[in-house]
Amino acid sequence: MNLETEHYYAVIMAGGGGTRLWPLSRQARPKQMIPLVGERSLFQIAVDRLKGLFPPERIFVVTVTEQARQLQEQCPQIPAQNYLIEPLPRGTASVVGLAAVALQQRDPEAVMAVLTADHIFKNEEHFRTLLRAARQAAEKDHLVTLGITPSYPATGFGYIQQGDKVDTCHSLAVYRVKRFVEKPPEVQARQMLASGDYAWNSGMFVWRVARILGELEHQMPALHAQLQEIAAAWPSPQREAVVQQVWPRIQPQTIDYGVMEHASDVVVIPAEGLGWNDVGSWEALFDVLPADAQGNIIIHADHLPLDTQRTLIYQQGDGRLIVTIGVDDLVVVDTEDVLLVCKKDDAQKVRQVVQQLKEDNRSVL
Repeated sequence: MNLETEHYYAVIMAGGGGTRLWPLSRQARPKQMIPLVGERSLFQIAVDRLKGLFPPERIFVVTVTEQARQLQEQCPQIPAQNYLIEPLPRGTASVVGLAAVALQQRDPEAVMAVLTADHIFKNEEHFRTLLRAARQAAEKDHLVTLGITPSYPATGFGYIQQGDKVDTCHSLAVYRVKRFVEKPPEVQARQMLASGDYAWNSGMFVWRVARILGELEHQMPALHAQLQEIAAAWPSPQREAVVQQVWPRIQPQTIDYGVMEHASDVVVIPAEGLGWNDVGSWEALFDVLPADAQGNIIIHADHLPLDTQRTLIYQQGDGRLIVTIGVDDLVVVDTEDVLLVCKKDDAQKVRQVVQQLKEDNRSVL
């Protein structure tokens, strides 16, 4: 056994809805299940890049009931018992807690890497190096987060301010976290970018299971008590019934707000050169997919352009011919039941459309 990765487990959070990529991303088939950047889904890509560091039996997936079967079909090499089901979405704090309970039952010495199912990394080898460095830092009882070097003053991401250097792991610098800043206004984002000591919060963390459970007990005692109810039933046939009984009582909360912002001994490893993209909107695809000479990105579409620049066309299935004439900077998404057309700069507003459709009880979600 590789001692470097012994007791090291990957936990992939794969229960999100991906509403900003509607109408392609739907409740029953969200963005992590869709082949957006090639022939394989984002979830399959997330599993593939763990090869050489985590064997399938040490990869866990936390998802919701309606998505579990499709995810298992996409990655059958992961044991069925490693798919952990949250009956209702209750935020990332409960996701982390459920995975920590499962891992503590299996391996009291476990270190867990909390990862995402819907991000893209151009430099996957460097990603594995970051995970090796983060595991080494976590063994020293740090709570470790990976910070993405910001390339523009984003207002849709959280930020991490790094303090003094505290260690070097796998030739990578490890810094004390001074504070977390959640989705700042543009003026503040520009100031933080100019200062040079802020990173985007990637939402990826590495820690010892015993350490994070201790933090949950200290900072979120109600959630910890509920997790202990589940832990007590874990080896028994009543486990699923107990989860179903406990889960609706959990108050929704993120791990960032619930634990990380007030925890002690939090460190960040800058992930410079990772080529990270969270593929969080149609606009984000312009950064990860190749374009033609006019800057257009055509995905699975029968498209005839005339005087068209910097436009994304996505077509689902064998659809109709799409013709664009004299347009710039558009997003056009054609599915079997919805046609979306918007300015590239307005692509983030798709989330507002989804909210309106929910309020109207429309069937296209």
